[in-house]
Amino acid sequence: MNILIFLGSSRTSGPPRPKRLGERVSLACSLLLNKAFPGNTIEIIDPLDYETGGIFKPEFAYSRKQVPQQLATLAEKIKLADAYVMVSPEYNHSMSPALAHLLNHFGSSLFSFKPSAIVTYSAGQWGGARAAVSMRTFLSELGCLPVSAMVHLPGVQNVFAEDGHTINPDEQTHWDEYLYRTLAQLIWWAQACQTQRSSVNPVTISKAFTDSPSQRNAPR
Repeated sequence: MNILIFLGSSRTSGPPRPKRLGERVSLACSLLLNKAFPGNTIEIIDPLDYETGGIFKPEFAYSRKQVPQQLATLAEKIKLADAYVMVSPEYNHSMSPALAHLLNHFGSSLFSFKPSAIVTYSAGQWGGARAAVSMRTFLSELGCLPVSAMVHLPGVQNVFAEDGHTINPDEQTHWDEYLYRTLAQLIWWAQACQTQRSSVNPVTISKAFTDSPSQRNAPR
């Protein structure tokens, strides 16, 4: 399966420097997915790698011949993915603006009928738990329903090193077990959804709107 890990930070450095905390968390998720569930393709999507322009214009708003290449490439990756891990810090009790901005460039049809996992972190004691509340609504609207288990990482700068492993090697198993519960749910649902999509094309039973969201409105 193809799994995308979305890094929800567009900072160019810490604190603490030099590697962003979100990079450490994303690498930790990637390492565990590769170790616990070998054979899948894992890719970290970093907002810093994509030029989204100064004026907001989503990928689906362009003429197909005029879609910026970076957006077209990422849209194809999202379409081909079987699951998503959404890694976010907390901003004003909500999800990362960088993550929301990047995801808002793509239509829900690319994400739909696939699962997602919520992973939040903070330098403080709450681990970004409040951001996760809004992320559930956001991801459900995209169509990639989040699994029930979530990961919240407090004081993450004291947990993971820049390579994604724990700073204290004696704690690696403890943190792997904590991350595993959520990622294992993600893999289970991803496999189930992949099997069902191969059997029944979901858009034949739950059609996407083609002109405007009003197509989903109740009859008058």
